[in-house]
Amino acid sequence: MSNLLFYKNYNGTVEYSREDNCLFGKVIGIKSLLSYEGDSVKELEQGFRNVIDEYLDDCKERNVEPEPPYKGTFNVRISPELHRNIAVYAMEHGKSLNAAVEEAIGNMVG
Repeated sequence: MSNLLFYKNYNGTVEYSREDNCLFGKVIGIKSLLSYEGDSVKELEQGFRNVIDEYLDDCKERNVEPEPPYKGTFNVRISPELHRNIAVYAMEHGKSLNAAVEEAIGNMVG
């Protein structure tokens, strides 16, 4: 079970503030800071959808492309031994390092 919200291909977190007695979250997977809150799950979900719609409308008004969530590139730091092992695996299977890492991740969460 996931504690993430999903709308128009964007994900958002669900968090609770005991101090403020409210739910809050932020859109993840993009550089822009988009946050929302609510006093109930229903309000939080609506706030999430509203902030995405507002972001997309703002981008359209400014004639800029909205950031796509999860561009498909990221840096990973791993041990030299694991780096060597995946590189050897890739070479032995006629794959690029990226293809081997993608395969491994796909097998894990795909």
